[in-house]
Amino acid sequence: MSFATRDDADEVMNEINMTPLVDVMLVLLIIFIITVPVMKHAVNVDLPRAVNQPELITPETVRLSVAAEGDYFWNGTPIDDSELASRLQAEAAKEPQPELHINGDKAVRYERVAQAMAAAQRAGVRKIGFITEPQ
Repeated sequence: MSFATRDDADEVMNEINMTPLVDVMLVLLIIFIITVPVMKHAVNVDLPRAVNQPELITPETVRLSVAAEGDYFWNGTPIDDSELASRLQAEAAKEPQPELHINGDKAVRYERVAQAMAAAQRAGVRKIGFITEPQ
């Protein structure tokens, strides 16, 4: 019978245990062997062909400005409230419909801008944007 000394039991193991590494690699190998044939299975689909052509008609942009006094300006020309509704209806009937950019003065009452937005909604304008100035 041999007795181990205390120094023999405290030695650091210098080799890597390869058994867990081999087990993990074998499991991964089996998983890949099973999943690769499933991934290779494809369904042939006859897809339609599409022709990519640039849009020839570009919609214009209408600029509606609201001055500090509450006056409306259509692309720089002054208009009154009754003329605003008729112009918005004419623009809404166009195809493609132009974008309406509203530029409100910071001193104008919000009510005037809201009236312009409501008139655009009643006329059927779908694209409305706001123009602001960076600080």
